[in-house]
Amino acid sequence: MSDDVNAPPVKDGSDVLSELPGELMMWILIVSELLVFGAALIACLAVRATDPTAFAADQAKLDQTAAAVNTIALVTSGLCAAAAVREREAGRRRTARLWLLAAGSLGVLFLVMKGFEYAGKAALGIGIETSPFFTFYYLITGFHALHVVAGVAVLALVAWADSVRNMEAAVAFWHMVDLVWVLLFPIIYVLR
Repeated sequence: MSDDVNAPPVKDGSDVLSELPGELMMWILIVSELLVFGAALIACLAVRATDPTAFAADQAKLDQTAAAVNTIALVTSGLCAAAAVREREAGRRRTARLWLLAAGSLGVLFLVMKGFEYAGKAALGIGIETSPFFTFYYLITGFHALHVVAGVAVLALVAWADSVRNMEAAVAFWHMVDLVWVLLFPIIYVLR
C-alpha cells in the first residue's frame, strides 16, 4: 500500500471540539438548556392544539409591542457581546469591556420590561393558574428571565476575568439566551 500524499488528513472528531469557542462544558450546558426549552415549547404547542381558541384569546392579552422591543434589545445585546469578543481578540480590553457593559445593560432593560409586563398581568388578576396558556407563559418566560439574570451576571464576571476563552464561553451562553427568546417570541406572542 502506498501513502497518498495528496489525501486530506483523517479527522478523528477531536479537532471539531477544539475549534469550539469557549469551553466544552459551556457547550454541554447550552445544548442541555436548548433541549429543555425545546421540550417546553413543544409541550406548549401540543396543549395549544387541544384548544387553539382559548390560547389565542389569552395571547391577545399580551403586549406584542413590548415583546418586540424586548426582542430588539436581546438581539442587539447579542451583537454587542459578539463585538466584545472581536475587540478582546484584537487586544482592546477596554473596548471589549464597554461592549460587554452594553450587552449586559440591554439584558437588564429586558428584565425591567419583563417585570413591568408581569406586574401588568398581575394587576389584571392574571397568574400562573389562570389558564393553560398562562401556565406555559409564566413558566417558559420566567425560566428564560432567570437565564437572562444568569447571563448578565456571567457577562459582568467575564468583564472582570476577561481572557478571550472566558469571553467566548460567556458570549456563547448569551447567544443561547438570545436564541431561546427568538424562538419564544413568535410561539408565545405571535403564533395564532
